[in-house]
Amino acid sequence: MKKIAITMFFAGATLLMADGAADFAKCAGCHGANGEKAALGKSAIIAGLPAAKLEEDIKGYKAGTLNQHGMGALMKGQVASLDDAKIKELAEYISKLKK
Repeated sequence: MKKIAITMFFAGATLLMADGAADFAKCAGCHGANGEKAALGKSAIIAGLPAAKLEEDIKGYKAGTLNQHGMGALMKGQVASLDDAKIKELAEYISKLKK
């Protein structure tokens, strides 16, 4: 029983990471596979930024209240389909990427 519980825990953690990775796939075109690029040569490098800052910024883009580097409209479209849970997962994933 203990082995089953441990296996379920790790499977759940892997699924959460996979969700962040899956959501990041559409970010990689501009930000790089590991968040290492300045998107379209304009943005900051996002890899390793604090999750709270990333979450705040993504929510700002989604609401249309953030327009860093003139990328507000583009980013609003990119994150429009993400709910708060997905935004949190994505922010956590990006914060763990290495610069």
